[in-house]
Amino acid sequence: MSAPMQTKPRSAGGDDFSLKAILPPLMAIIVAMIMVILDSTVVNNAIPKLVDYFDTDLKTIQWTVTGYTLALSAVIPLAGWMTDKFGSKQIFMITIALFTIGSVLCGIAQTPEQLIIFRIIQGLGGGMVGPIGMTMVFKLAPPERRGSVMGLLGIPMLMAPAFGPVLSGWLVDTVSWHWIFIINLPIGIIAFILGYKYLPKADRHAAPHLDVIGMCLAPIAFSMLAFGVSEGGTSWSSASTITGLTVGGIALILFIFVELRQKQPLLELKVFKSSDFTRSIILTWIVQLALFGAMLIVPLYLQGVMHYTALETGWILMPYALCAGIGMPISGRLFDKIGARPLAFAGLSVVSIALFILSGISVDTPLWVIILCICIMGIGMGFSMMPLNTHVLNAAPRRLVSRVTPLTTAAQQVVVSFAVAGLTGYLTSQIASQAAIAGADANPLTAVVAGYGDTFFLSACLVSAGVALSLLLRKPKMQEEEGTAGGDNPVPAMMEH
Repeated sequence: MSAPMQTKPRSAGGDDFSLKAILPPLMAIIVAMIMVILDSTVVNNAIPKLVDYFDTDLKTIQWTVTGYTLALSAVIPLAGWMTDKFGSKQIFMITIALFTIGSVLCGIAQTPEQLIIFRIIQGLGGGMVGPIGMTMVFKLAPPERRGSVMGLLGIPMLMAPAFGPVLSGWLVDTVSWHWIFIINLPIGIIAFILGYKYLPKADRHAAPHLDVIGMCLAPIAFSMLAFGVSEGGTSWSSASTITGLTVGGIALILFIFVELRQKQPLLELKVFKSSDFTRSIILTWIVQLALFGAMLIVPLYLQGVMHYTALETGWILMPYALCAGIGMPISGRLFDKIGARPLAFAGLSVVSIALFILSGISVDTPLWVIILCICIMGIGMGFSMMPLNTHVLNAAPRRLVSRVTPLTTAAQQVVVSFAVAGLTGYLTSQIASQAAIAGADANPLTAVVAGYGDTFFLSACLVSAGVALSLLLRKPKMQEEEGTAGGDNPVPAMMEH
């Protein structure tokens, strides 16, 4: 499959043929990513049922989420070295198999301790699916069609989190919690078959030097930071939060120092010497911080204030996924023609407008206003997120893409943790502050709603900062394409800025 994709000429109808040619391997990657992303969202809805079923407490069951997140964060940095050493197809197939096996084990768990262990196995498999999948798609797509192809890949990345609560609510209420895990078995088998049949054989490089120190420090740094931030959602002064942030912070500083001195580092931090890459990755972090946090706050408001069930909340959030799914392929095609800057500016502007509207939310705000804002956010997300991700990869040398995607994915895991913990903590403090201002005689619900409004306003301000930063984006020069892909030292080619 790989030879025709690389050698077939693209003339008048060549573009269509190229897209058709990479569709089978693209579907293998999309199915695998849907399975992993979906699983990250369905468990949260089932936590109350798991507490009752195992007759345990919430803190114990919460480790099914925490353990999974820590495992994800620990293995993501290893993806680049593993694919260089053994080939991306081989590692991708192994991770699908490991995730599927872990899912089945979760579905037959008899104790909460077993469920936590099996969720960790799931995370060890699922952590590499995203970065390796992104790398393979980026290499499959010709440079002039990367926007379109990455736009297609972005659809499951946005739709799966929205469908997750609906699917989870239905399975938990009508069937059994076991099926939120067992359902991954047929999906995993399909992904494995498609990958085995259609993914091109990966080009193995000469056995890379094993960065042993980096391999030890990276999992500690990213997993402990993710743990510390997630614990901060409960209390920023707790021993677990301080320990996680301290250990993770020290490990991260040591990791950065070690990686910058390595000739063959585990994560290629030298890409930050490219101003194009640095600007785009900082903008992506700001957007993720605001949007992932905001999309956590919306369901909390729907369930905690408007008293909708988890299943009803899932249906209300569905338009977000549908609008994002419509915007993704359109923005991908436009990216190939006009680049990331106008798309990011327009998309983020739309998102900031929706968040500013939500910041004025009140007890009397009708549901249709919230749904309208959700739709606007979905459109804005669809038009901005994947162009930004593609821009980040375009700004890095082609040979370093397998090392850049683990870097961006690991950082995203920590940023999302910050978003969840930071905005929920801010929400709690603002509700308390608004209650103190209103006084004991005021309606407590008014203070709660005002706290949500303040949190949406903070998210809107963050996105507005992203709108301003998007004006600094520029189309990076094509680097290290076919002619220089085999060079020994690709980094200097992108350091002229």
